[in-house]
Amino acid sequence: MKKWLLLAGFFLPAFLLYAQAPVENYPEDPASVEQAGVPKGEVLKFSFEDSKIFPGTWREYWVYVPAQYRPDQPACVYVNQDGIQWKAPTVFDNLIHRREMPVTIGVFVTPGRVRATRTDAALDRYNRSFEYDGLGDAYARFILEEILPEVEKQKTSDGRAIRLSKNGNDRAIGGSSSGAVCAFTAAWERPDAFTRVFSAIGTYVGLRGADRYTTLLRKYEPKPIRVFLQDGTNDLNIYAGDWWKANESMERSLRFAGYDVKHTWGEGGHSNKHGMAVFPEAMRWLWRDYPASITAGVSKNQFLSDILPDKEGWELVGEGYAFTEGTAVNAAGEVFYQDIPNSKTYKVGLDGKLTTLPLNSKRGSGTAFGPDGQRYVVAGGTKQILSYDAKGKERVVADSLPGNDVVVSHQGNIYVTSPDGRERPGKLYLIRPNGVRVIVDEGLKYPNGVALSPDQTQLYVTESTSHWVWVYRVQPDGTLAHKQRYGWLHVRDTDENAWSDGLKCDRDGRVYVTTLTGVQIMDQLGRVNAILPVPVTKGQVSNLCLGGPNFDTLYISCVDKVYRRKLNVRGANGFESPNKPATPKL
Repeated sequence: MKKWLLLAGFFLPAFLLYAQAPVENYPEDPASVEQAGVPKGEVLKFSFEDSKIFPGTWREYWVYVPAQYRPDQPACVYVNQDGIQWKAPTVFDNLIHRREMPVTIGVFVTPGRVRATRTDAALDRYNRSFEYDGLGDAYARFILEEILPEVEKQKTSDGRAIRLSKNGNDRAIGGSSSGAVCAFTAAWERPDAFTRVFSAIGTYVGLRGADRYTTLLRKYEPKPIRVFLQDGTNDLNIYAGDWWKANESMERSLRFAGYDVKHTWGEGGHSNKHGMAVFPEAMRWLWRDYPASITAGVSKNQFLSDILPDKEGWELVGEGYAFTEGTAVNAAGEVFYQDIPNSKTYKVGLDGKLTTLPLNSKRGSGTAFGPDGQRYVVAGGTKQILSYDAKGKERVVADSLPGNDVVVSHQGNIYVTSPDGRERPGKLYLIRPNGVRVIVDEGLKYPNGVALSPDQTQLYVTESTSHWVWVYRVQPDGTLAHKQRYGWLHVRDTDENAWSDGLKCDRDGRVYVTTLTGVQIMDQLGRVNAILPVPVTKGQVSNLCLGGPNFDTLYISCVDKVYRRKLNVRGANGFESPNKPATPKL
């Protein structure tokens, strides 16, 4: 009969564990040993069972408060999964005393359990894998919105109030195995809240999607995170993947993407022995130049480098809206966008000043400019396609058309997406310059954004309920042919689809797609080469355009806010003469 042992959250055959467990001998760092004359901090123990993010769970947590802490100055923070590990209180005593790390309060949290009502007849529900292995921001929010505020309600035994810094540069997070992935995910999702990560024997494998990090790191615009990795050559190699190779791949991806990363590899298995030995070194390295801010590095992703100029981030254009959409640019480079529920239209002038147009947009959404200088708008409130001249005079282009987004070609052909809910197939309309309306496609579930390629021979359409961008060839008469799935988009762990929305092209043929993940940028072959995260707002980015006098400023609508940033590209506009981009790399 086979014996099974539980190791770091995994039940494995005993023979496999013994085969993977070479003798590990590591020198003990002096910081891991209690030293005479070093003030000892206090460790307080609590439990927590009022989570709204992980309902019904119960857990314990410990709070380490260093002797040097004074409540008049918020302390730095270190959060660790799986409770107290690494002899952390002793390590912190010594490093803080030697000023090798700042005054830091440690918060050591166990994974949640939904406790059984009858322990004699049922097991608890163990929430560790759900909380730790999954991607997404749930655990980060749990720490930031529930645990850390709970910690600040407590006091030390001598009555000191506990005050924690809210600055991400003052916060570190760490763990081992699934707890390491959890720590990295928290920083990845919220680099504004955690910038320093300690990862030991990290589970960057196919349990709940963490194997995707090695790819995502290479595509995303770099984030301001510093990472210390530890693993051993005899770590697990089981159904979910090879831990050792996964950690090697993480290190290579982090380095490729320009992150400040250090690694230490040993020969051990899936244990905390090596992690405990290097924990003091990791803390020294993670905090080595504090209080200097950790900044984002420079990726070796050439696609990203070609797009992004140095030191150009997102800039707020306007805020306080109900739901923004319909970003569009005219021939002068002026940018327009809609606040749909309030039926308002806004214009950003060439001087950067924002004005409100004196008209009722009738819940206008999708917007595009034609070669005639007219601004074409999908009016959801009246189910019409409207056009406006430079003086704001309105004309009805099409009636009884429940559209969503619109693009106008250099020939004057108007393409309109018309979804019919998430489950029913939608339509794609062509309105010719003479006003004749033709259904040119049916079948996509929630056809949403629409854009033309720079040469105007291809039409791209996002299908929001999937992870696909579709492509059609534009025929000489404006009809469409050769429909196929074209762009494969990344989907977040917490979503069932990419919910792709508006999209636009630049003159080199890149395709910029707004999604729940951010702005995903595809090459001409439909491959996502880069992802631009967007600022946190009340919801996802819904549309975009490339505006300004040189059509090189990316404007994005994000529910209640609109942002912009400079790029090293020039937008492709339907009202301009078509241009043929360079042949793509196959």
